[in-house]
Amino acid sequence: MDNQEFLEKHKFIIKLGKYLHKFGTPAYRLEAHLQAVSHFLGLEGYFLISPTAMTFVLQRNDEQEYNHVARVKPGELDLGSLARTDELVEELVSGKRTLNEALERLDEIANKPTPYGPLLTLLAFGSSAGAFAMLMGTSWNDVFWSALLGFMVYGLVYRAERSKRLAETLEPLAAILCAIITCGIAQVDPSINLPVVILSGIIIFIPGLALTLGLAELAARDLISGTARIMDACMQLFKLYFGAIFGMVVGTAIFGEAIYFEPDPLPNLAVWSAVPILSLALVIIFKARMKDAPWGVLAGIVAFCSSMLGGLYLGDSIGIFFGAFAVGVYSNLFARWMKAPASIALLQGIVILVPGSKTYIGLNTLILGESMLNQSHIGSQIFLIFMSLIAGLIFANVAVPPRRTL
Repeated sequence: MDNQEFLEKHKFIIKLGKYLHKFGTPAYRLEAHLQAVSHFLGLEGYFLISPTAMTFVLQRNDEQEYNHVARVKPGELDLGSLARTDELVEELVSGKRTLNEALERLDEIANKPTPYGPLLTLLAFGSSAGAFAMLMGTSWNDVFWSALLGFMVYGLVYRAERSKRLAETLEPLAAILCAIITCGIAQVDPSINLPVVILSGIIIFIPGLALTLGLAELAARDLISGTARIMDACMQLFKLYFGAIFGMVVGTAIFGEAIYFEPDPLPNLAVWSAVPILSLALVIIFKARMKDAPWGVLAGIVAFCSSMLGGLYLGDSIGIFFGAFAVGVYSNLFARWMKAPASIALLQGIVILVPGSKTYIGLNTLILGESMLNQSHIGSQIFLIFMSLIAGLIFANVAVPPRRTL
């Protein structure tokens, strides 16, 4: 291996790692994938990945070593680009592409515009907020107003993509505006559950998935990345909660106290129908490819139905274990059948189970002493749900070992 070839190989590995991190790949999966690619290219690779920093150490047989340290921003889920990058690596391994062609293709994937336009993304934000309100089983009034708040939140997200100053305050600002607007809505429609509508409006920002991935990284002994991801998620949760409380104080000062009237609850059919609606919205929000969309929606249904079935016999918290186990097995089988990253199905299924909303509710109970949905022992429920999620995923990998690193 001459110097030029070594240069091209380490350039490809570094660019691959940075792009996969940008697409939201968890650290333990990314490190394993980069090691596998390095081994194929005839290099010895050592990697240390965290949400904000990446370290690459690459060696070739004659002990020539190349070190690279990069400061990066936490990635955002882009399942479509993740799948395309995995296909590219397969093409390189099979000899269908040269290293130079693979480098050019990586840049094409990273610079590819979002597959869904602003209108579809707007509908996805509104649908996800409304579907979450349906899952909470409150009322049709809450569902309607939550969906409208979801549209408003997307307007802020759309603007933040073009304004660095707005992007820095996006989450608390969205929570403040949702809370103020909801206080105004309560004067017109007193049957809405104020905290639930606010939570539904900002549900897309609730870092339940980040908390779960952080715990999964800790379970995989990736202590630096797991701790950093959990702390980042906690800070985001605090910002959202502060924004909601501040907005409610301002809204009450502007509009006055609202008189709450108990509405009729949603029928069970509506709660069940919320799952495919939410899963379909997540396909667009996570930028998954259309050919992977049915598998992502099915992952959400598998996770929800399995957790509900397990909850009937062992309680809701332990029922989550069966949901995580089922979706973990499903995602590993999906990766084998479709020769695609298991993360595509896993993340779209596990997000249905993550207790991000319960964490927010528990924070509200801890600070204000108020229960949003008359749920007792919310703190112990959150702990059991997180542990059940991680245990379910671990046992799923034992039952059906993953054949792919992503």
